[in-house]
Parts: sequence; structure tokens; C-alpha cells
Amino acid sequence: MIEKYLKEWLIKAQHDLQAAENELNVSRGKVLTDIICFHAQQTIEKYLKAYLVSINIEFGKTHSLEYLRELCKKEGLDFKGIEMGDLSYFAVEVRYPDDFYMPTQDEAEKSVKTAQDIKHLVLNKLGIDEKEIPE
Repeated sequence: MIEKYLKEWLIKAQHDLQAAENELNVSRGKVLTDIICFHAQQTIEKYLKAYLVSINIEFGKTHSLEYLRELCKKEGLDFKGIEMGDLSYFAVEVRYPDDFYMPTQDEAEKSVKTAQDIKHLVLNKLGIDEKEIPE
């Protein structure tokens, strides 16, 4: 049985991933790469926070994946083979026109792949089957 607060983090992470995947798979019209990258970043952020919640580690209010990754690494999460790049950029900057940047299709695809990799890493470390997380 997954603790309620942890489950809530996992549900929110899953919803962000589903939004990114759905938009990436749009076959008509222009794919919204900035939205995909934003939701991929949010997915990663929430899965990392879920891991930290599961081991009672405080992380404060942050969107920095680098900071969260370092906290998780200190607490035994092995990111071997997973390159997150600078996905923190997509937490805030792509949402506003002041620092306008439109990610490429390739960046969007890579961001979703990274989010999926982080999801599997965290769920495996926690011993949780994704079927245990309601949609």
C-alpha cells in the first residue's frame, strides 16, 4: 500500500507525463514542443520529489532538477545512464514570452524519454508497480 501523500505526488507526476506524451503523439497540426518540454520537466520534478518524500527528506520549494537530483543521489538514487541536460530551463522560462525559446521536436522527444526514464528509475527504487498508481 502506497502512503497517501506519496501517491498524490506520483499521480501528479503521471498526469504531467501523460500530457507530454499525448501532445507528442498529436498527428494533426503543429506539435506544441514548449508544452511537451514543460510537462516533461514537471514530470521529472515530481518523481524526484516523490522519491524524497518517500524517505522523509525536505526539499523546499524549488523547480531545480539539478538540486533535486543531487539530493536524490545523496540518498541512494543512481542516475547512471540518464542525462537530464538543462531541463530545469523548461520549468519557468518557456512559459513566458520574456525569454522566448521554442524547443525543437528533437528536444521535446528527448525530454519525454528522460521523463520516462526517471519515472522507471524512481518507481523501481521504491518497489512500486505503476499499476498501483490510479489514473
